Amino acid sequence: MEPFILTAVYFIIAIAIVLIGLILFEFMTKKYKDWDEILKGNHAVSLSIGGKIVGICIVLAFSIYHSTSVVDTLIWGAYGVLLQLIAYVLFELFTRNFSVEEQLQKGNISVGIISMCVSIGLAFVIGASIT
Repeated sequence: MEPFILTAVYFIIAIAIVLIGLILFEFMTKKYKDWDEILKGNHAVSLSIGGKIVGICIVLAFSIYHSTSVVDTLIWGAYGVLLQLIAYVLFELFTRNFSVEEQLQKGNISVGIISMCVSIGLAFVIGASIT
């Protein structure tokens, strides 16, 4: 029975950490509200948010594989969200020719795809570094 209980615990942790991560990302976007844009059909924002969700889950998956306790998973999950937030800020800073946030708001699918790839790609790097 213990594996079933642990699976349920990790499932609840994953949902909580993803929700917290999405709330933090929502605070970071100043020019629009993520879910309002998604409801309007903004595919660029949907891709970006989807990448963040998948990225956070990848980090959590690696943390579950390598952690010795539920507390370790919580710590690594929180750290993964923090690093994803930092990655988003750096992505915005490194694109000096345009604002990622403005382009996402305008529905620029190309920027949405790159944003998604940054989140997912760095999640694999973060996850692989968990020992």
